[in-house]
Amino acid sequence: MAADKALAWSYAEGIVTEPSLMATARAQSADLGIETLSAATGKFLAVLAASNGVQHIAEIGTGTGLSGLYLLSASHDSVLTTIDIEAEAQNYARENFAATNIRSGRYRLINARSADILPRLADRAYDLVLVDGDPLEAAGDVDEALRMLRSGGILVLAHALNSDRVADPARRDHATVALRNLGKELIEAEELISSLIPLGDGLVVSVKR
Repeated sequence: MAADKALAWSYAEGIVTEPSLMATARAQSADLGIETLSAATGKFLAVLAASNGVQHIAEIGTGTGLSGLYLLSASHDSVLTTIDIEAEAQNYARENFAATNIRSGRYRLINARSADILPRLADRAYDLVLVDGDPLEAAGDVDEALRMLRSGGILVLAHALNSDRVADPARRDHATVALRNLGKELIEAEELISSLIPLGDGLVVSVKR
């Protein structure tokens, strides 16, 4: 069974062809040492962002704009607020967004710590929030994200498997334990409908009741 699953997961990842601009953003991330979401994961984010009613999106972890490009590609009128502490990476993101036909009014890049910015964002004003920042700060980011989401809004926790370490109970480093505990909390939370998706490096996807 495990071998069959591994083959299926490999197929699901390999079937996706990544657009050239996304591939450029991925290469830039590699140059900066930034871990990115897989192309199949990016496509899945676009599927979520294309859902009815998704217009206001927030992202913790801009990077070079790879995830943001997928999120913004899903519609012609959604708007993205994206936060990252790394100014150099955000400069790449700004250039990559500008290289598309996405108008500048559809995205706002904020160079700051998520813990400083998220509390200032409005309650129940967002339809989708992607948490893809520091795993040791993910629990706090998720708390703020849930406050920001409207009822029926979607929370996505990226890198939920932490390079497969989360699935190994012998792995006890701080980041892995933090993500393991956070994933369980989301899946067990009564106010959410959640599932762990083993795509790429893993996603926990939650809908706020």
